[in-house]
Amino acid sequence: MRNRPIRFETFLSKEEAQHLEHLQTVSGLSKSAIVRQLISGCSIKPRPAESYRELSRELSVIGNNLNQITRLANATGRLDDPQIQQVSAIMQQVWTVVHNTL
Repeated sequence: MRNRPIRFETFLSKEEAQHLEHLQTVSGLSKSAIVRQLISGCSIKPRPAESYRELSRELSVIGNNLNQITRLANATGRLDDPQIQQVSAIMQQVWTVVHNTL
């Protein structure tokens, strides 16, 4: 059974149809999803750029590296100079990735 069993149809002017098409292109949502969001009081936001996904993946990898260093520091009870340098290098990576993406 459908989650939304009530069908809704309407007529649009040419300008309204073009605006709906534009919202669909910008947001990546279906026309139905756009209408549902608008009647729910939500605003239509543009879909994130592809670079956003890449940034998210890279930051995830960097976060995993930091977690490994943190686990090691917690297990040994100390953070050695090479580990501090590694954390510093990772943070530099973060700034580079963010700067290049934005």
